[in-house]
Amino acid sequence: MHIDLLEIAAAFMVLFAIIDIPGSIPIILEIKSRTGDVEPLKATLAASVIFFAFLFIGDPLLGIFGIDVFSFAIAGSFIIFLIGIEMVLGIELFKYHSKGGGSIVPIAFPLIAGAGSITTILSIKAEYYIINIFIALVLNMIIVYLVLRLTSKFEKLLGPSGLLILKKFFGVILLAIAVKLFLTNTGITLPNVR
Repeated sequence: MHIDLLEIAAAFMVLFAIIDIPGSIPIILEIKSRTGDVEPLKATLAASVIFFAFLFIGDPLLGIFGIDVFSFAIAGSFIIFLIGIEMVLGIELFKYHSKGGGSIVPIAFPLIAGAGSITTILSIKAEYYIINIFIALVLNMIIVYLVLRLTSKFEKLLGPSGLLILKKFFGVILLAIAVKLFLTNTGITLPNVR
């Protein structure tokens, strides 16, 4: 075991930036408005299981299904794209049949434990010791849990009109992220139009 505070801090910052739970607040609020509730502990535990599975057995796990990281990322981009469409157009594509039904999909996956963060975990394993990535992940999951617990406070703070503006804005951002994720993992390049 080689615990290094600098490695933990570096891995924490990389993962915090890519998970971007503060940036996901409007999306979480939108899902909460559709399902009636989001279960913070359930979503955090599900995302943690996904992260730890990929940290310890990522490549073999995908190999079992004959899937590579790129295909996994492309599948995630489709889900993110559909969530963005829902937010921008105000339509419902995902059906949530139970209270808190959005806690696992799409909150735990692909919003928190998305293709980008999973790919990042697989990548930083080459740079940092697994124990340091593990500690950085645990710290990030504590923050994820706290943000999910406090979504009601953000909802009250923003009000209905603030939520609507954020919903539309972040819907467009999600669409752009989905397109970028798709293009990056398919190798398609768009011509620069000026």
